Amino acid sequence: MNKENIISTLNELRKQEKKKFNQSVDLIINLKSFDIKKESVNLFLELPYKIREVKICAFLNKKSNIVDSIIKQDFDNYKDKKKIKNLVKKYNFFISSAILMPSIASTFGRYLGPVGKMPSPQLGILRTENEQEVQETIKKVEKVVRIKSKEPSLKFCIGKEDMKDEEIADNVIYAYNIILNNLSKKKENIRNVMIKFSMTKPIKLNV
Repeated sequence: MNKENIISTLNELRKQEKKKFNQSVDLIINLKSFDIKKESVNLFLELPYKIREVKICAFLNKKSNIVDSIIKQDFDNYKDKKKIKNLVKKYNFFISSAILMPSIASTFGRYLGPVGKMPSPQLGILRTENEQEVQETIKKVEKVVRIKSKEPSLKFCIGKEDMKDEEIADNVIYAYNIILNNLSKKKENIRNVMIKFSMTKPIKLNV
């Protein structure tokens, strides 16, 4: 995949009508010779550059100075269904100390699980509870995208409109190469690759 081609395509997208909000940049990888019933893509990709601002809450044994946190002794305050639902809506992502996961599963699991916000071994569980690891996990969350094939087309956010073209291009190339290496037939599984902003039509990239 050619970086100059990606940057040129982003320039074309930027020439389209400006919107009053910071649009997402979406990458679309359409697949072929891919049996969705027998094959799958299920990845957590940590991209080179941050792609979003995320509102995070942490389940910890003691309060953190760098992230909103709910400590173990406060779990009993969330027995009310409405209170938990409001908590789940308030935050985009939840992280947790590993030792608290059984308690989190029993108290919050039925609400976090269905919306994909349960801390997982791939992303969000702290091996040791200290501010440095909390900070590192937050930075990782801001750069990670979950890619899961539900149809023979993968569409996911690769950046924001206000990012530099070079940064978006680096994220595109990184994601494409990782996905390519996870396909059984590699490039033979790629029908085409497209990029778009939230409110624009997609434009095909050269691969």
